[in-house]
Amino acid sequence: MKVTNSLIQEAWELHERAIVFYGDRPVGTVAACDPTVEALNYDQCFVRDFVPSALVFLIQGKTNIVRNFLVETLALQGRDKQMDNFNASRGLMPASFKVNTTPSGEHYLTADFGEHAIGRVTPVDSCLWWIILLRAYVRATGDLALAHQPDFQQGLVWILQLCLAERFDMYPTLLVPDGACMIDRRMGVDGYPLEIQSLFYAALQAAQELLLPGYQRDIYIQLLSDRLKILSYHIRQYYWLDLKRLNTIYRYRGEEFGETAVNKFNIYPESIPYWVMEWMPEQGGYLAGNLGPARMDFRFFALGNLMAILGSLVSESEAQAIMDLIEQRWQDLIGHMPMKICYPALVDLEWKLITGCDPKNVPWSYHNGGNWPVLMWLLVAAAQKTGRPDIGQRALEIARRRLREDEWPEYYDGSYGRFVGKASRKYQTWTIAGFLLAEALMQDPSHLHLISFAGNAETLSWLPRATRQETVHQNLA
Repeated sequence: MKVTNSLIQEAWELHERAIVFYGDRPVGTVAACDPTVEALNYDQCFVRDFVPSALVFLIQGKTNIVRNFLVETLALQGRDKQMDNFNASRGLMPASFKVNTTPSGEHYLTADFGEHAIGRVTPVDSCLWWIILLRAYVRATGDLALAHQPDFQQGLVWILQLCLAERFDMYPTLLVPDGACMIDRRMGVDGYPLEIQSLFYAALQAAQELLLPGYQRDIYIQLLSDRLKILSYHIRQYYWLDLKRLNTIYRYRGEEFGETAVNKFNIYPESIPYWVMEWMPEQGGYLAGNLGPARMDFRFFALGNLMAILGSLVSESEAQAIMDLIEQRWQDLIGHMPMKICYPALVDLEWKLITGCDPKNVPWSYHNGGNWPVLMWLLVAAAQKTGRPDIGQRALEIARRRLREDEWPEYYDGSYGRFVGKASRKYQTWTIAGFLLAEALMQDPSHLHLISFAGNAETLSWLPRATRQETVHQNLA
């Protein structure tokens, strides 16, 4: 117990050191504080990286830093910005921002919307995480007035305009390019990656809670209600994989036409990789990584599946099946450090073609099958929500043994996560925050209400009675 307490104390101290100040106000945390290597963009505050830190601060009662972060990133959303002579859309949230200082000593913020990123990929997940975090802040503080401010309501509408815009597409899922989410390099997740769909579903639920009725917003309140239903149906119906579903796909006929078609996406049975036929347990299942015309990505992606549990995108029985799979394929998905970002890794010619011979994404490294400690908080949260805390406890015990000794690295390499990542930063803030958040969720599962969704009635139960009745009326209208 003393070892655990000292470990947690060290993590708290490291987390405090990562705080970024804008003037005299805390506004976020830097990505990493590794003194042994050049900072590059790790001295910036990334929106997705800050989420576990923000949840830790909310649990700790340090709510001002989260409020300041939400306010400043919202202001960055509204600024005019150009990238290679193209104007970025208004609802776009930055991937990261940095506090700079003028020669006279005044502070100002500069944001990166993808124009400086490797591959110049615009982040899609930033605006989704922002809505989810705004909802968590309101739940922790009761400060509904912040979300109801005109600028916040306008910010929500701008994001929804981007996400719900009419387009050359008939699927309810969100179409995005490669590198638009946590997997921010070329990894074949372009199209309709699960991570974005899970975040999209959670963000739409959060927006449904936060939007006020009024001109223009009434349209989006109705659109949210409609989209949530069809998105949930689409993901559960077509992304779900288990042994029964694999057997069905294995016997598919191709080239079917018309309304009676069973193989609606024209998936050829020959495209089922041999590994998944051997790997899928008798009891258990998961959501596929991607789906499109004649394409199903059978890889297991951790963030998308765990977030699907927290957002109730999957049913209760499917959530249990995902946890069954993790438990039965523990060595592959957890190994020596929770948790593997995707499984299996791309290798040989497939790695060359899909990643473009990316030297950082070699097999079983970085985003190509690396183990990321930050995913531990999502695993513990999903374990608590499904009533399987033993899975979270078992994963935490592994992390406790290694993280401090390895100096809190960004990611681990190897098929079982035995090696500290070759290019991994030490003292990575979201590794530290992910550990602290996992510990907090394990000790007090009630913190789940900040990040968990459980259907409309339960989702709205925290609101004042009058507001709850008004919101239910809006959603049913």
